[in-house]
Amino acid sequence: MDRDQYIDQIFEKQEELSTIVQSYWSQYSHMGTWQFWVVTSFLIIPLVVLVFAVDRKRIFEVLFFGFVVHMLWTYAALLLSNLGYFAYNYYSTPLLPASLNMTASVLPVSFLLLYQYCTNHQKNFFLYLLLLSAVYAFGFASIEIRMGFLELRGGMRQLYLFLSDIVIGVLAYFLTQLLKRYRIEQRD
Repeated sequence: MDRDQYIDQIFEKQEELSTIVQSYWSQYSHMGTWQFWVVTSFLIIPLVVLVFAVDRKRIFEVLFFGFVVHMLWTYAALLLSNLGYFAYNYYSTPLLPASLNMTASVLPVSFLLLYQYCTNHQKNFFLYLLLLSAVYAFGFASIEIRMGFLELRGGMRQLYLFLSDIVIGVLAYFLTQLLKRYRIEQRD
């Protein structure tokens, strides 16, 4: 098969997959299902909380931290979904990644509020990160699995979610500290 044939076949399979996903959403995850409203509330409620809870004096720093968590978790979730380790059974729209409610809202907002709290109150961010990661990986993910919102496949375990949360939280912390240092140096 030559290059153009591969590209045509990839495009055809992507169209076929898109049609299947839209059909699945229309049948099992549409606006008339309670699952749609749960997933959509996980997308909207944390963002509303963020509007009222974010420290406006440090808004750039705190939102940068949340943005890094969002981007890292979005790419990680897409990778894990594409490799067959994650299966999200319900989602707000078939046009965007199925993990959107978690990677664009729940995880970034909770992690950035944790970062904000720890840095405002001189608490050990890394200790609190371990606790929050455990709550999400072993508590929240367990509930999602039992309710049928999430499936872990291909050897994926909740321990790996826990470790992923920690790695992403630590990376976001150090990237934010690097940005802060850069901004301070630019002012001098």
